[in-house]
Amino acid sequence: MYLLSDYNYELPNELIAQEPVEQRDQSRLLLLDRSTGAVDHGFFGDLPQHLSAGDVLVLNDTEVIPARLVGRKDTGGRVEVLLIDYAGGKTEAGRFVTQCLVKSSKPARVGSEIEFDKRMKARVLDGSDGVYTLKFCFPGRFEKRLYELGSTPLPPYIKRPARGGVSVDDRFRYQTVYASRKGAVAAPTAGLHFTDELLSQIQSAGVRIVRLTLHVGYGTFLPVRVSDIRQHRMHAERYTLSQETAATIHHATEQGKRVVAVGTTCVRTLEHAARQHGGLTASCGESDLFIYPGYRFQVVDGLVTNFHLPRSTLLMLVSAFAGREKVLAAYAEAIKKRYRFYSYGDAMLII
Repeated sequence: MYLLSDYNYELPNELIAQEPVEQRDQSRLLLLDRSTGAVDHGFFGDLPQHLSAGDVLVLNDTEVIPARLVGRKDTGGRVEVLLIDYAGGKTEAGRFVTQCLVKSSKPARVGSEIEFDKRMKARVLDGSDGVYTLKFCFPGRFEKRLYELGSTPLPPYIKRPARGGVSVDDRFRYQTVYASRKGAVAAPTAGLHFTDELLSQIQSAGVRIVRLTLHVGYGTFLPVRVSDIRQHRMHAERYTLSQETAATIHHATEQGKRVVAVGTTCVRTLEHAARQHGGLTASCGESDLFIYPGYRFQVVDGLVTNFHLPRSTLLMLVSAFAGREKVLAAYAEAIKKRYRFYSYGDAMLII
């Protein structure tokens, strides 16, 4: 269970969702019983039926920023820049300093400039291997300039034609309806299926809804490159867990109620906080927790999640939660039933 090859499966390309369904909560929902491996099928809008009064549903309220910028080096070459630590950036008048991925035909030179338009430039302060510290210079507020010039950094398996032709507004649909804290470069995709109406139904059924923040970083796109997964190291991501959320979860656990995490980001945040502090308590910082089979969960009892890429850390986390063989069998059933996979695809409820 520690070999990277243990987490491989074959997926037909046509099952990689390129666009979301028309209505968020009309995605399909595969139900997996983590104790027996039994599988059932429904729609995401059925979720309230599978939750009980007193359960806690945990959402990640991070907001995806238009983190992808395209500019020109001072030599004239094209450059792609991806902001990877917006939440940790330092702001002063007309300046914003943060870490970025910089992609160009030749490595960026320290001291060189990148021009995005006549009103915004960036100077490369330091860095190597594609990750650099950039100082952006601009008039006014950086956030305003970013939202004018930037685009949503979609995962590489979602293809968008260069000249349009796609009706999806990715800035709106690659974002949860409850996103409120700017900083992610990728959406917590399990949350994309919720509508305000569905959340109201869940709350009306006596389920307590709480929020935390984990700003999903570029590491979510990076492949595992070691054959023994125990040697893999996660990129750290910034998180915040409030006292209110921690107390609500603690109270529910004492009452024997379930804690259902929406997405692997919520799982990692809750489990990291519990491990760091000997129990769940309010905290903030950076999490690099890598969850794979053999991990003993301290907080989470249920999981809402999308279908993940083969050989990915996300698939390893889900396998740790429900068992590798059960998860891969459920994936095989999903492929057979023509579920849609990955970020804009369908969902699973493991409980």
